[in-house]
Amino acid sequence: MLFEKDRVCVRKLEDKDRYVLVKWLSNPEVLEFYEGRDNPFDMEKVDKAFYDAENKDEGCIVEFEGKPIGYIQYYQVDNETKDEYGYMDEKVYGMDQFIGEPTYWNKGIGQILVTAMVEYLLKEKQAEAVVMDPQAWNKRAIHCYEKCGFKKIKTLPSHEYHEGKYRDCWLIEYKK
Repeated sequence: MLFEKDRVCVRKLEDKDRYVLVKWLSNPEVLEFYEGRDNPFDMEKVDKAFYDAENKDEGCIVEFEGKPIGYIQYYQVDNETKDEYGYMDEKVYGMDQFIGEPTYWNKGIGQILVTAMVEYLLKEKQAEAVVMDPQAWNKRAIHCYEKCGFKKIKTLPSHEYHEGKYRDCWLIEYKK
């Protein structure tokens, strides 16, 4: 287990989690916000995206009261991306997450999760900044991140392909 806070537990991804990832990432309600409703995942796609040995992201399962409800990953931002985002020598980590069980949306769990992960990255990984790049139209996610202390830094035009078109994203940051 990485950490636990307010009934939210984050643990490393395990082989058994493949099935729940397929469930979440084939649900159009979840895909609208994460990968796109036109991009559902089957087992092969989950294995490639989450279990490939070359994947440098640290994938984790989010549990609430012992039940798997979502996914979060973190990674040290590479030099090319740091340059694109405007960072120099700082130790910068990125993170991405989703709650895969829609019945757990709008209950404050995302705020607990994001705050706890930022605390973990600052303390355990000595991150000097934590960044995310949510799509600009995803107001609910951005509102959650701002409540957690993230600040909008700049717009990333046509940054992510989602449901048939390139979407603008916000570069948001939490700094020590």
